[in-house]
Amino acid sequence: MRLNHNILISLRVLIVGLFIFFGTAGTVFAQEADTSTADLEFTEIAPEEAPKVDTAIVAPATTVSDTTKTAAAATTKTDAKANKAEKEKTLWETFIAGLVGGFLAFLMPCIFPMVPLTISYFTKRAGSKSKGIGQALIYGLSIIVIYVAFGLLITVIFGSAGLNALSASGLFNFLFFILLVVFAISFFGAFEITLPSSIVNKIDNKADNSKGLGGIFFMAASLALVSFSCTGPIIGTLLVQASSKGELLAPAIGMFGFALALALPFTLSAIFPGFLSSMPKSGGWLNSVKVCLGFLELALALKFLSSADLAWHWEWFDREIFLVLWIVIFTLMGIYLLGKIKFSHDSDVPFVSVPRLFFAILSFSFAMYMVPGLWGAPVSVLSGLAPPMNTQDFILSGNGSSGGSSAASADFPAKVKYSESLKPPVGFHPFFDLDEGLEYAKKIGKPVLLDFTGHTCVNCRRMEDLVWVDKEVARLINEEYVLIQLYADDRNIKMPAEKVHYSDILKRKTDDLGYWNLDFQATRYGSNAQPLYVLAGHDLNPLVPAQGAIFDAKEYATYLKSGLANFKK
Repeated sequence: MRLNHNILISLRVLIVGLFIFFGTAGTVFAQEADTSTADLEFTEIAPEEAPKVDTAIVAPATTVSDTTKTAAAATTKTDAKANKAEKEKTLWETFIAGLVGGFLAFLMPCIFPMVPLTISYFTKRAGSKSKGIGQALIYGLSIIVIYVAFGLLITVIFGSAGLNALSASGLFNFLFFILLVVFAISFFGAFEITLPSSIVNKIDNKADNSKGLGGIFFMAASLALVSFSCTGPIIGTLLVQASSKGELLAPAIGMFGFALALALPFTLSAIFPGFLSSMPKSGGWLNSVKVCLGFLELALALKFLSSADLAWHWEWFDREIFLVLWIVIFTLMGIYLLGKIKFSHDSDVPFVSVPRLFFAILSFSFAMYMVPGLWGAPVSVLSGLAPPMNTQDFILSGNGSSGGSSAASADFPAKVKYSESLKPPVGFHPFFDLDEGLEYAKKIGKPVLLDFTGHTCVNCRRMEDLVWVDKEVARLINEEYVLIQLYADDRNIKMPAEKVHYSDILKRKTDDLGYWNLDFQATRYGSNAQPLYVLAGHDLNPLVPAQGAIFDAKEYATYLKSGLANFKK
């Protein structure tokens, strides 16, 4: 019986660890960059209403055919629907991440042991089972109200513009990195993040002295405050992820998922007493969950450091450094699971259970999986999370793209504008300035692929790492199009005085490259999300409706061919 009980406990620890890692990573991978500002609204913009980029380059809008006008209008409608769908998807992902965080918080040493005590208190206080269930339901609803209100408070403090700035700001990404490192150190047991005792004691006294619904509500508030040393880092990580998505309701949605998962076990334990008896007893395994989460927090923090490095053009935190640190972190977590590393609050591990061994094997295997990435292997699981391949110092194959010719044509410029700051995807030769790229496209008679991208855009990197490396896709981009990458979040490159203008949409001057490109994207194509791919002729009108991320290489290749066919017509 003891062996089975230990196996059950270890299995729960391992499943929770895997679930939080892949759940968190999946949320990060699926993130859609949005560098918009507050109150950004779009209307259908006909091509003739779009501002001229450069009158010496762009053809007058009056020469645009009715077919092209129709395509441009369709682009705006299609993109508006796509943006709405992406926002809904983002909020669902945030909710699921909140659920995962809430279930994990329930297994923290600050909360798990409190379940039987809380349920016993409700039963004795109510005097009957039915009343006890009713009070437990009110207790669960109170937990949800408290955390959702906290999420809404974050939205009120930062506002829409502030939340959107988080995803693209190098400063915020660096602060998030520091914050997650502090959370990780806290989970390792170096210190506890606690709230002022005066606040905790005041709420606790109200819970003891209040009667009726007020007393139950303050009991829930007391749980939130007392358990903050365990739940604080989880809540903080969740809010960082939600805020960096740029969605106004994301913090509240994330907190709703977290509170729902946290409140559910308390309510189920009151309704179904068998649920409480089937739960494993408290023990040292609770701290193992906490420490494993510390390793995962530390690994996730490096993603934000990478974003800050890209946004500020430090060019030192490259792909190899990121992978080396992740390899070390997951190797150490495997060693910890085998009981070879012990922190201050850990219990002795007299033997390694079978589930614990398998979880250690998974951790070691994941570390080994990343090793070939040091020599340029794609490591697709980390696509969009690790720094882009163009930060890699050494690629064994000499070419990060598996398709198409990586060599530029003979008449391609030896150096393009902004190339000292912006790096191309490996195997491709883009322009970073719209005018320069369009002039070259006219010279060689090819259509343009406008790639609205960003340094911190996760889906942009995923497209480059997973789709653009396809042989047919790479061939089409390299041989049939002129690639122009327009960064919508670059704040370092300043625009010349003659190009700076006041943006009615952004409500500010376009004094840097990012704001200029973002204003052009929003004004011309009615979109503010990245990535956005526009297949256009020399008049910059779309040949086919613009598209966001398409993670199917065949579908993306078909999309490129459709634009090429319309250009040839």
